[in-house]
Amino acid sequence: MNSAPPAAGEHHPHLQRRLGVLQATALNMTNMIGIGPFITIPALMSALNGPHAMLGWLVAVLITVPDALVWSELGAAMPGSGGSYVYLREGFGRHTFGRFMAFLFVWQFILSGPLEIASGLIGFTQYLNYLLPGMTAQHSPINAFFNSLWQGIAPERGLSLQGGLTVVTVGAFCIVLLYRKITSIGKITVSLWAGTLLTTLAVIVTGAMHFNPKIAFDFPAEGLQFSLGFFLGLGAATRVGVYDYLGYYDVCYVGEEVRDPGKVIPRSIIISILGVALIYVLINLSIIGVVPWREFVPATDPPAPVVSMFMEKIYGSKVATVFTLMVLWTAFGSVFALMLGYSRIPYAAAKDGCFFKVFGRLHETKDFPHVSLLLVGIISILCSFLPLMTVIDALLITRIVVQFIGQCVAVMLLRKRAPQMARPYRMWLYPLPPLVALAGWVFLFATADVKLMQYGGLTLVLGVVFFLVWTWLTKRWPFAKAEEGQASAGGGRPNF
Repeated sequence: MNSAPPAAGEHHPHLQRRLGVLQATALNMTNMIGIGPFITIPALMSALNGPHAMLGWLVAVLITVPDALVWSELGAAMPGSGGSYVYLREGFGRHTFGRFMAFLFVWQFILSGPLEIASGLIGFTQYLNYLLPGMTAQHSPINAFFNSLWQGIAPERGLSLQGGLTVVTVGAFCIVLLYRKITSIGKITVSLWAGTLLTTLAVIVTGAMHFNPKIAFDFPAEGLQFSLGFFLGLGAATRVGVYDYLGYYDVCYVGEEVRDPGKVIPRSIIISILGVALIYVLINLSIIGVVPWREFVPATDPPAPVVSMFMEKIYGSKVATVFTLMVLWTAFGSVFALMLGYSRIPYAAAKDGCFFKVFGRLHETKDFPHVSLLLVGIISILCSFLPLMTVIDALLITRIVVQFIGQCVAVMLLRKRAPQMARPYRMWLYPLPPLVALAGWVFLFATADVKLMQYGGLTLVLGVVFFLVWTWLTKRWPFAKAEEGQASAGGGRPNF
């Protein structure tokens, strides 16, 4: 039965296109810079045991720049909420394999997205520990609990009960801030971005003024040794580098809220990744040119607060305290930007009938997917109790096969099957960018720890099983003939 038409002047919840190049770039860069380089430098240096580990960031750039061109073409052509969900669905066929790939993406995202947000919450707590000791504990009761469930999953050292309470509080506060109209969020995003840029600029300028090349380029005696161990270490360093760059595509997840997306999305992505690549190299050199890398290698989990150590060596503890507060601002900005973008993915999938219907609801007066936001926010808080390096490696391995490799294939399929498709932005040097990015993602997966590959494989297998059960219950493809124009929810079928 059709509902009566809405009365004149009645409000209809809908997403609004309000984000321009400035806001979109701010969203990407706030997410990208975030807490990443401030918590991962110890892990990066540990991967190859010395400053030559910066090769990991270089290889990460060689992977993410061509991948950014893939995102730019797909995002400009299909500017809807959900990002990868939309691209995989359309690239592999909306009513057949595209539904399968889209389902798998949402399936892995429900864990990998919150894991990325959780890394920012963990980093926030680690730097807060510099100001308020007691956030971490040598014998963490939280990690002991995880080990009782799965022996060896967590190191002995980790968050204390006080640190755990802090993670919950910060995560909940971020949800509260996002529980509002997108117009207000645009202003909040720009102000958080300004704080992020101020923090990174201060580190870079300070490092340049006190840079000591003898400290920065103090290579280990054994030097570079090209062996299997070197390539495995390079893979580990590159995964850290890619983690630091994650977010150059964040605007694609809120594509339905971007003004003139054909121009804004590609410009914001390319500006963000090139700008942040330069910023990261300068930050890294600034810190290791003052703080000897041997002081924080091998990395502990949680890692040492290197920016606080950096400022304390130069200016003393009082100035270090101020800069620690700035890093905390940056970390919160990263969590905010990620939670904003990722909350749109379950919403887009639910609207399309590929996820629980309840997550497709918009707030009746504030026009944002409030149920989806709560789901992503709560899972992020729960994941924040895992060790940082477990979080980083798990989120990348979980994401590589379906999302990153899948999109490289999808953009080539669309070029072949839909040549007349409107493409406001067409990537340069096609098909080289998707092929280079594809090779890079395969390299990262192949050099990962075997247990992590098994974890990623198990996640995908479970996703396939749940997809088959779901489509069998709803009598959809592959258990029913796919028909063009078939309603996503299906007339009279249960909407799972």
